[in-house]
Amino acid sequence: MALQEKYAELVNAATAGGVSNLQVREQDNVLYIDGTAPTGQIKDQLWDVYGKIDPDFRSGDVVLNVNVDTNAVSSKYTVTTESSNLNVRKGPGTDQPIVGKAAKGEVVTFLSKYNEEWYLIRTDAGEEGYSNTKYLTATV
Repeated sequence: MALQEKYAELVNAATAGGVSNLQVREQDNVLYIDGTAPTGQIKDQLWDVYGKIDPDFRSGDVVLNVNVDTNAVSSKYTVTTESSNLNVRKGPGTDQPIVGKAAKGEVVTFLSKYNEEWYLIRTDAGEEGYSNTKYLTATV
């Protein structure tokens, strides 16, 4: 099965969700999906679809490079780790690669709630990804 067929539901969800600048390309047996989601919820929906196709995210044959529009409505959270930096991950789970870090006390932008354990955030450095909710506190 070709990768575009395997991940057709994911590409269709990106299109239906209004992902702008959507680019889908296959290279070296990997499907790359790039674009800008209008909201964090749309990005979360894409991860849900991806999770249905590859439940453990183990096949390694797709790279989902969709970020949330910087103009999307958001709120602020403070990193409340005990002493170390907070890992910011590509997807919602400790098995996902780390794409950045947020320092203890740093204020980050909350983009969406994936589930009770994972929030989609953006650091001041512009790194976007998922972090564990137990290390984030809403900023008043």
